[in-house]
Amino acid sequence: MDGNLNALTTVFTEFYYWVTVVFMFLIHVGFCMYEVGASRHRNHMHTLMKNIMIIPLVTVTFFFFGWWIYWAFPSFPFFGGLNHEAGAANLPWSQNMAANLSDRITGVFWAAFLLFSWTAASIVSGAVIERIRSSALWVHAVMIGSVFWIIDAAWGWHAEGWMVKYLGYHDAYASGVIHAIAGGYALGVIMVLGPRLGKFAADGTPRDIPPHNPWMLTIGIFLIYSGFWGFYAACNIPVISPEGIGGLLTGDTWTATNIYLAPTSLSAITFNFLMSLSGGLMAAYVVSKGDAFWTFSGGLAGIITASAGNDLYHPIQAMLVGAVGVVIVYKLHYWVERTFKLDDAVGAVAVHGYSGVVGLIIAGFLLWGAPSSPYEGFATVNPVGQTVGAVIMFGVLGWLPGYLIAKMQAAAGVLRIPVEVELQGLDYAEHHAYEDAKAEIIAADKAALNGGGVPAE
Repeated sequence: MDGNLNALTTVFTEFYYWVTVVFMFLIHVGFCMYEVGASRHRNHMHTLMKNIMIIPLVTVTFFFFGWWIYWAFPSFPFFGGLNHEAGAANLPWSQNMAANLSDRITGVFWAAFLLFSWTAASIVSGAVIERIRSSALWVHAVMIGSVFWIIDAAWGWHAEGWMVKYLGYHDAYASGVIHAIAGGYALGVIMVLGPRLGKFAADGTPRDIPPHNPWMLTIGIFLIYSGFWGFYAACNIPVISPEGIGGLLTGDTWTATNIYLAPTSLSAITFNFLMSLSGGLMAAYVVSKGDAFWTFSGGLAGIITASAGNDLYHPIQAMLVGAVGVVIVYKLHYWVERTFKLDDAVGAVAVHGYSGVVGLIIAGFLLWGAPSSPYEGFATVNPVGQTVGAVIMFGVLGWLPGYLIAKMQAAAGVLRIPVEVELQGLDYAEHHAYEDAKAEIIAADKAALNGGGVPAE
């Protein structure tokens, strides 16, 4: 009986994570549509291609070393060395990292984290559209997707992470672990990259560059909402026995847990996901005076702001946290844009980065004294630990490497496209090749028609 129960639990867990991965794939579909919709027609294929190529580049690098970092780094370097035993089980040549009937979970759990990696890279991608070289963006995608975000996950999104243990850091659905770090990284890159041509008038006044296709942008953001729901589910462990989490639960009740192995449920996060989405949408509509772009983005910002504590918030709290966060990040975005002349093409730094930071700090106050982990000896949630965590996520692991790598690329002349290419559009060569091919076929059809021959097919 026990054997059958464990087998069913394993198969259910395997299928659960597989489904969340499929849902999260919609996030990347949404990002592709959103960025193409936001870019101008002359840059569509370039925008799409640079985002599509994130998939293989981050997947391969995450397989070779990103996944190992998560398991080896929870205590490194401040409160212990590398966890070689856990790391070795997740190296690319480990038996866990291939077809293995005795381990059905590693592959789907790895894939869930991989989709988080794609998300982090895509957040950076949106901020820099229409003026970055593809090769430069792909370097950043690998660094944020397979190195820096997974370091912060090991530190603050692992049951034994040192930030959880000593700071009381709590970030159940990744306000900081994914969003603050990716927003901070994007900020570092655009500070070096510079604005799109024509973004600022001679007196420094920012100009609005409207999306080329608002319908595509709208569908893209709704796909991101849908995928984000799967993202929330993937942040949970679907079912586990009390013995599986160190006997921390009494009795025989099996439960779902969050990433820190504290009991939770899909019902709880369904309430809070939808309430924080609604709070964000309503607040964004009001503060932006009905601006469609910011209303749609505000829903996402509301979810991200509330995500740090959405395993513990009451639904009304989730709604209010989402609403307050949107007002703050909306005002902050335009203040930064005007003051520092920074061009964040899709508001990614604000919607993800500022929302993540604000969400972490708010959680520190609202959850003050709550356990960060079910394990004894861990610090409780507190404002100082959450604020320090926000600085680490947004600044130390996000902004700093993004800025330094972009500086090195700029010094080598491989960061930004030439001015003439930006003016013509990144799709100039492909567009003219298409038009030339079309003209050639039309000419061949006309010649065949005039000569009575067979037209070109």
